[in-house]
Amino acid sequence: MTKSPSTLGILLFGATMIVFFVVYYFFSGVEYFDISLKANAFILPIIYAGAAFWSVKTYWSSHKVVSFKDAFKRAFVPMFIGGILSILSIYVFLNFVDTDAKKLLNYQYVTRQKSELDKEYTSARKILKHQKDIDELDQKYKERIQSFTPEAVKGKDMLTASHFSGYFAAILIFYVVLSLFFGAFFRTKTIYQETEIKE
Repeated sequence: MTKSPSTLGILLFGATMIVFFVVYYFFSGVEYFDISLKANAFILPIIYAGAAFWSVKTYWSSHKVVSFKDAFKRAFVPMFIGGILSILSIYVFLNFVDTDAKKLLNYQYVTRQKSELDKEYTSARKILKHQKDIDELDQKYKERIQSFTPEAVKGKDMLTASHFSGYFAAILIFYVVLSLFFGAFFRTKTIYQETEIKE
């Protein structure tokens, strides 16, 4: 008997929270933001894609005819349930349970952005030869670096409800594209039965 999409969604939610808390407990130091980013970019997509594939494959194996709609639903529903529950839980945890972790992530996010800006500026300055271009680059850098002053970053928060909504919207696109692929791949062609013409 195949597991229902909602059951798989709960299992995905559990797997996501395990990954979240493993990173939280073992890597919440200097590299917390970077490791969180890598987990979200590499580990979780593999887990979700694997669960969606397994969901559709088990359904496909036990049914002679699978429509595109059925295959799409079997892939999408578990990912949606797992994703929405995870986003809500992580939002609540970071905003109401451990606000220090939220502050650390925000600080490391700003630090990373400034580091990227410095790298771009340094590499661009090395290849420029004309003083006019160098002066223009210096001016743009001075303008952009102002957004990283203590006063500018004081209220910066990348973990608000609106930001989480944006993250989930981006993740939702991944779910839809993956579900469309599995829907098209696993659907069976409509079988037309030939009727015998009796003379």
